[in-house]
Amino acid sequence: QVQLVESGGGLVQAGESLKLSCAYSGRTFSPKRMGWFRQAPGNEREFVSRITWSSGSTYYADSVKGRFTISRDNAKNTVFLQMNNLKPEDTAVYYCATDDSPFPGRYDYWGQGTQVTVSS
Repeated sequence: QVQLVESGGGLVQAGESLKLSCAYSGRTFSPKRMGWFRQAPGNEREFVSRITWSSGSTYYADSVKGRFTISRDNAKNTVFLQMNNLKPEDTAVYYCATDDSPFPGRYDYWGQGTQVTVSS
């Protein structure tokens, strides 16, 4: 059974940092890509960042570019999202997901989410 579990969310003040983790299990091979998304109440789910597992190639949404860093630990089957200089508009539930399609954009399995709240 494929499972993704996010952790590391919490309440911080603007300008502070958080590091999110997402561990996957229940699959034989590493995912082709893993991505981070976020969703605030009343908003659509928003793409944040993705990483290609084999190469480590990364991609970021403009809203987080320069502040967030995505990475992975192959041995621990875990992807991370280092979030620096957090802003109130970053407040959302953050989800990780896997993408095994030939081209980016089709995510199949999702975690339960972890809440990030940034106060001003």
